[in-house]
Amino acid sequence: MPAIQLIVGLGNPGADYEPTRHNAGFWFVDELARRCQQSFRPESRFHSEVARCELQGHECRLQKPQTYMNRSGQAVRALMQFFKIPVDEILVVHDELDLPVGTARLKRGGGHGGHNGLRDLIDHLGSRDFHRLRIGIEHPGHKDLVVDYVLKKPGKAEKRLIEEAIDAALDVMPSVVGGHLEKAMHQLHSRNS
Repeated sequence: MPAIQLIVGLGNPGADYEPTRHNAGFWFVDELARRCQQSFRPESRFHSEVARCELQGHECRLQKPQTYMNRSGQAVRALMQFFKIPVDEILVVHDELDLPVGTARLKRGGGHGGHNGLRDLIDHLGSRDFHRLRIGIEHPGHKDLVVDYVLKKPGKAEKRLIEEAIDAALDVMPSVVGGHLEKAMHQLHSRNS
């Protein structure tokens, strides 16, 4: 597997959205930037906030699109084209309804599973071959409840489980960024299988 040059956290900009389940991708890259002692800066040409991070000698960029979730692809494509980053050297971090709370899973490629951020990324990048880090938020039980559910704050216990999953995923990021996805998957997935 190639090294990862870009880690994109998906979410919605603004204080109202910050604490909602749909912003799990933002929570992840915020914490990664903090661990790397870096901070995000607005980059208008990429419609994003961007930071840099070095993990065990591998440098990568962190991106938080500010275009709202369902238009994330525009922002990612702008940055990817500018820095000539191949699709398979991108990791996209997003909330995942199909995983239990407290679970984080790595995978390469796949469909969008109804996730509007992923749908827009696939459309704009012309590929589904980017890597994903899926952070479980669990399904509310019925598809009609999904929109309201993802745009609400998790309860205290649920938030703690999500933070634990994010911590476990952060621990394997040096392997991911270094191109050792299988090793990272094994370590992360055996944690709560």
